[in-house]
Amino acid sequence: MNGGEAEDRALRLLQSRGLKLLQRNYRCRGGELDLVMRDGDTLAVIEVRSRSNPGFGSAAESVDARKQQRIVLATQMYLASHPEHGHRPVRFDVVAFDGAGRPDWITAAFDAV
Repeated sequence: MNGGEAEDRALRLLQSRGLKLLQRNYRCRGGELDLVMRDGDTLAVIEVRSRSNPGFGSAAESVDARKQQRIVLATQMYLASHPEHGHRPVRFDVVAFDGAGRPDWITAAFDAV
């Protein structure tokens, strides 16, 4: 499954659970955010990962400390350019697809440090 397919599937999953899409593939100098969504009053920043071969670790494990740092930086830039969301609590989630294509939605997968 390629990245676009994984994002499409993750988006459908999250929308079926009540989340509202605000932005897809937000790009800035510091990185990219796959999905920015609202879950109630919370801003949910979603990283979508897919791994067909677990030999290099799971899809969820690929969101390492360096990747988390880039996501946090991109989120800060997103909030600076979208001040209407600055009052919202922020949560960082991961939707990981394993080799069989099954999604694993990990809410609050990491914190901004």
